Amino acid sequence: MNTNGANTASKLSFKDKVALVTGAGSGLGLAAAQAFAASGASVVLADWNEESVISAAEELTAQGHKALAIRCDVADDAQVEAMVAQTVATFGRLDAAYNNAGVQNVLAETADSPRDDYDRVMSINLRGVWSCMKFELQQMRKQGSGAIVNCSSLGGLVGGAERGTYHAAKHGVLGLTKSAALEYAARGIRINAICPGLFWTPMADQMVASGQGEALDAMLKMIPMGRHGRVEEIADAVLFLCSEAASYVTGQSISVDGGFVMR
Repeated sequence: MNTNGANTASKLSFKDKVALVTGAGSGLGLAAAQAFAASGASVVLADWNEESVISAAEELTAQGHKALAIRCDVADDAQVEAMVAQTVATFGRLDAAYNNAGVQNVLAETADSPRDDYDRVMSINLRGVWSCMKFELQQMRKQGSGAIVNCSSLGGLVGGAERGTYHAAKHGVLGLTKSAALEYAARGIRINAICPGLFWTPMADQMVASGQGEALDAMLKMIPMGRHGRVEEIADAVLFLCSEAASYVTGQSISVDGGFVMR
């Protein structure tokens, strides 16, 4: 009897595992948190928006899953350290982390880019990922196991007019990912990144509200698959990279973009 299907399913299971997701109150983070829960994990949902993350965790709990909501601003090292400590205090360990929290920059040419906006974007999109990895890895190093997925972007692979601050941060995420992956490759810990393309999330709504609707429409026309991504398609990629099915994958950046970067 062919058992390959059963073996693959078991490799994608997160039964008795603990997963942490930042930016989990909506969009890509929420979809990933829901997918981890559906795959058997105890899930910690972290977000600066306390109301949204509590609501999301309560919904998962009502469905019979183990879920914990934590308010966390990833730009604050103390809050990140406390988030990881509370995860371990509640569930005993940390097996998977998806560092997803991020923000867009104020549209401006480089010569006109506000310093305070640069600091804001970098503190969340780059330093926030660094901080999350720092404290997640301290726990995973003790365990001798774990998997981390950092959220970069197509903006981590290409440039974008008036979006240099955002793209610089997302490029930086890939450098952090590769460097940390090298450090822990022989110690049972894998670290990868995903580069989402065009997904319709609350962040996309904010981009439209800020006047970037035409740019998004133009980008859609450049996607070979001819459509927006579905949030569950990011969740699938995150769970794969955190699972035993990806046991020989580390230091990679995977584009989930409908083929955009093929051009």
